[in-house]
Amino acid sequence: MAKRRVVLKLSGEAFADAELGYGIDPITVDRTAAEIAAVQAEGYEIAIVVGGGNIFRGLSAAAKDMDRANADYMGMLATVINALALRDALERAGAECRVQTAIVIQEVAEPYIRLRAIRHLEKGRIVIFAAGTGNPFFTTDTTAALRAAEIGADAVLKATKVDGIYTADPSLHPEAELLEELDYMHAISEQLGVMDTTAVTMCMENDLPIRVFNMTTPGNVAMAVRGESIGTLVDAGR
Repeated sequence: MAKRRVVLKLSGEAFADAELGYGIDPITVDRTAAEIAAVQAEGYEIAIVVGGGNIFRGLSAAAKDMDRANADYMGMLATVINALALRDALERAGAECRVQTAIVIQEVAEPYIRLRAIRHLEKGRIVIFAAGTGNPFFTTDTTAALRAAEIGADAVLKATKVDGIYTADPSLHPEAELLEELDYMHAISEQLGVMDTTAVTMCMENDLPIRVFNMTTPGNVAMAVRGESIGTLVDAGR
């Protein structure tokens, strides 16, 4: 029996070259993959949703007068590039891995099929979900919430570059405090930047806890997958 099944949401920006701010940094990808492979070997079932912001951000392009739907489709393709890079790193780290895409690109990945994804997880493979939901106007945060609900995950783990959710933006307000736990409605009403409203609402409706943590600290990914207390937990509350 698997210990638990989780969906790990990785932002595209986390893959970016630290100096350039874009592209794919092989060192970061390899470090992340090694940590995921190591904790998955302990018996955890791990599915991953990757963003594409290090290559192309649909919302940013739309703000510059590009058609929003077209920009979002371009962003989906960017997530496929990141997914393939991560799959390669995971396989080199010794983990079996499959990429499933919401947009059919049969030469490089499987199409997303829910039951097949679950079967891969049961067989001890990591599954990477790419191309978002396959629809424009939906974020990869929403994709993570949707896929987690579909595959019966125990939690959504959002890996970020900060330690968790603060009472305010810590870069602008040094006095901001890190919140250890908050409920879904608080996260939505206060607009604390956990995830977009659609994603949080979907997690709330499906009783999916969200763990927000800093992935740049070595060991944090493993701790989050194991369910240890790290970062900020968003759930139904006490």
